[in-house]
Amino acid sequence: MSQPITNAALIQFLQDNYASTGFVDGLKIKYRSLICPFISLLNQIKPGEKVGDVGCGSGQFLLLATQFAQPKSVFGIEISEKLIDNANALFNKRAHHDFGFSKYDGIHFPENLREMDVIFLIDVLHHVGSKNRELFIKNLVDVMKPGARLILKDIDKASPFVYFNKLHDMIFAGEIGSEISLADATALLQKNGLRITEQSKQRMYVYPHYSIVAEK
Repeated sequence: MSQPITNAALIQFLQDNYASTGFVDGLKIKYRSLICPFISLLNQIKPGEKVGDVGCGSGQFLLLATQFAQPKSVFGIEISEKLIDNANALFNKRAHHDFGFSKYDGIHFPENLREMDVIFLIDVLHHVGSKNRELFIKNLVDVMKPGARLILKDIDKASPFVYFNKLHDMIFAGEIGSEISLADATALLQKNGLRITEQSKQRMYVYPHYSIVAEK
C-alpha cells in the first residue's frame, strides 16, 4: 500500500522544484497546499488516468499529480502565455513524463480535453464571472468524453469566510472574484448534464472550500 500524502511532503517537493521563483510567486506555489485541499484532490486521481487541469497556472497541481498520483499523462490549459511557458519549462526538466500545455481564450476548450479521464477545475470558476459562467461550463462539458469526471473545487459564497478569499484574490491576483455557493455550483453542473457523485466541504484556516465530483 502506498504511503498517505502529507502536506509536509507536498511542500518539500514544491520547494525543491520551484527554487528559482520570485518571493510572492514562491509563497503562492510552495505553500498553497496549506490553504487548499490538494491532498483530497490528488486522491481523486486513479492510476493510469489521463489528467486535465483547466486554469493550470504554472503547472503546480499537475506536477504534484505526476509525483504523488500515478497518471498516464497530464494536460493543462491556461489563458496566460507566460504561465504556459513556465509550465513547459518546469516539465521539460522531467522529460520522462507524458505532458502537454496549451493556451486558450477562457471560453473555448481544445480538443485534447476529449482524451482526459478526469478534468480538474481548481479555484477557476469564481474568476470566470457571472456573464460567462454558464457558457464556460457548457463548453467544458461539451468537450468531455462520456464517462469522464469533472472535479470542481472552489470557494463557498454561502460562507461568511468568503470575504477572506476576496481579500486574498485582491492581494495575489489583483481582482475580486465572483464566488458561487456549493448549491449553485451543483445546480449548474446538473443543468449541463453532469451526474454528481460526490460533494464535500472543508474549511482550511479562513478559506471555505467545497469540492464536487461530477460524471458525464
